[in-house]
Amino acid sequence: MELRHFYSFVAVAEELNFTKAAKRLQIAQPPVTRHIRDLEAELGVQLFERNSSRVFLTDAGRSFLNEARVVLQHVSQAMEAARQTGGGWAGTVRLGIARGLGDAVSRIMNDYLRLAPRVEIDVRDIPSGFQCDALVDRKIDVGFMRPPINSAQLVSAALFQEQFSVVLRKGSPLAKRKSLEVRDLANQTLLLIDRKMSPGVYDRTLALFRERGVEPKTVSTAALSGDEAGSILVDSGKGIYIAVGKNPIHPAFTDRLITLPLNDSAAVTDVHVVWRRDEQSRTTVDFVRFTRNGFQEKKLSKHDEELDMQSGGLMSSRVTSQSKRYRPKR
Repeated sequence: MELRHFYSFVAVAEELNFTKAAKRLQIAQPPVTRHIRDLEAELGVQLFERNSSRVFLTDAGRSFLNEARVVLQHVSQAMEAARQTGGGWAGTVRLGIARGLGDAVSRIMNDYLRLAPRVEIDVRDIPSGFQCDALVDRKIDVGFMRPPINSAQLVSAALFQEQFSVVLRKGSPLAKRKSLEVRDLANQTLLLIDRKMSPGVYDRTLALFRERGVEPKTVSTAALSGDEAGSILVDSGKGIYIAVGKNPIHPAFTDRLITLPLNDSAAVTDVHVVWRRDEQSRTTVDFVRFTRNGFQEKKLSKHDEELDMQSGGLMSSRVTSQSKRYRPKR
């Protein structure tokens, strides 16, 4: 059993398509098929069910996938440690970013890369509600999301707060105001995305209306306000969105829709950076510490001390001077 067998297996298991797996690995398809066949023969079990159009993981395949990911993570960490020892920080940090946080994250990321040009950063759009699973499954290393954080295997730290806003048509009588209150929305239809996408924002939105004595008519939708489909819903008069983050309107609709702040002290949500409690990668720990110092300056908290222990106490002097010069715009 060789590492290439693990890489091919994980690629096929995640893509559920041999052609896409080969493309991801940048090799031809026949070697991928051969690696899976050899792996199944050596293990003595079938890892995939195949038919003419689809590929499925068997129970044995699902069990093997969890362990294979851990093996490849350990290999990556071993390679990273060797590179670092050989002279300087290197490695890859995989980020998950919730909708509307790209501006804040890109400022931190670009500033960090100026200090650590050998680090590769992979960025993925992942809704807040799915980032905890992605972290636990080691599909990403750091998440930028809105709470809740629902796993004891993860650690998080608040970076800043976002104010809720209202997305509505420019032709609406409410659009003439500079800001809105919850009571102004009593007669509006509220477009609600699936709670799984961002459970914290979903719950806070409904609680806000409830606390202010307003019972809005709600319509469930799979589209976010910044999606083309979501902006179409607002433009066609189907309802309004309570939104968070930057640019909650699709660019094609900025001439027809408007965003107004929701004027309520409780209409806010935190934005957190999240990472694994047992994180061993110095590069990941380095990036998390840099991120935290980029948004706030304070004495070492419990999480700071934990990060310092994870990084062997090497991060404090490296990051502090740069973080004092850098403040991302909110």
